[in-house]
Amino acid sequence: MGKNILLIDKLNSTKELTKEEFISLFSTFTDEDIEYARSIACKIRDKWYGKKIYLRGLIEISSICKNDCFYCGIRRSNSAAERYRLSKEDILECCATGYSLGYRTFVLQGGEDLYYNDDVLCDIISSIKKLYPDVAVTLSIGEKTYHQYKKYYDAGADRYLLRHETANEEHYYKLHPQSMSFTNRIECLYNLKKIGYQVGTGFMVESPYQTPETLAEDFIFLKELNPDMVGIGPYIVHHSTPFANEQSGTSRTTLFLLSLIRIMLPYVLLPATTSLGTIDNDGQIKGFLSGANVMMPNLSPVNVRKKYLLYDNKLCSGNEAAEFKSSLCKKLKTFGFEVLDSRGDVKKEPLHN
Repeated sequence: MGKNILLIDKLNSTKELTKEEFISLFSTFTDEDIEYARSIACKIRDKWYGKKIYLRGLIEISSICKNDCFYCGIRRSNSAAERYRLSKEDILECCATGYSLGYRTFVLQGGEDLYYNDDVLCDIISSIKKLYPDVAVTLSIGEKTYHQYKKYYDAGADRYLLRHETANEEHYYKLHPQSMSFTNRIECLYNLKKIGYQVGTGFMVESPYQTPETLAEDFIFLKELNPDMVGIGPYIVHHSTPFANEQSGTSRTTLFLLSLIRIMLPYVLLPATTSLGTIDNDGQIKGFLSGANVMMPNLSPVNVRKKYLLYDNKLCSGNEAAEFKSSLCKKLKTFGFEVLDSRGDVKKEPLHN
């Protein structure tokens, strides 16, 4: 039995590895290791959730952002980016469409657009919850203060997604300008947990300057944070960023890491991301076959989908579009999966032993 197989077995039994063990695993994994991890991850996912896929209706509310992250297509300095902002009425219309299609989670995602101050956001959140009391509202709008997060929570927000992007401070500042704060990013995640949100975090796979060492720190951080959801996807180049000449990540590594996250955090909600479907036509299906159990089809107005371009060639039509939910369900059914119309909250106990 190979060394990496033994490490995967150890991760499965103890739910943790040392930094050196993670580094060794990330440096030397083979196709055999990927398949072995995949088989374990699917058994664990089925133990906790069965072959059930939860859908979240993604509403991309704004392509305006005050930040200048080096990898992002909607960074402040990208003068070629097409900017838009959805009104409250636009957002509620997306929710109405999504609700009629069976969606019971809405994810409001956008750049850090200062138009959406606390009053505007709380009004939008409370309006959604008043109209649809049985839905979960998820926010993914960046770094805020503890008191701001608390206001949104009190207005009815249930979940918050904030990718940490890297748990290594030196790596963080290779991806972000000095005007941003690594310490604040991490503090935000712990503040969200303190308030009571279901918290999601994650990182880009094979982002510029990522190494087995920084990846090991990501996994150790995930174990310490103990989030409810982890979103990872391959880093994909955007042509109008400082990283235009870098290499995009791969589905191969992403799928392996998805399986390892499922093994380490059995209960976690794990999406097969849009970026995975962008880099590989069958990437999202492969994600579900590697332990994932969440998908976020796009509920945004059709006329803005191509403007929210975080990276090149983003998947924003076909099975990623909400209108194709029925074909998506049929496709997943051929692989034995069932798509549920439910909030899809994180599980605290497995379905069976």
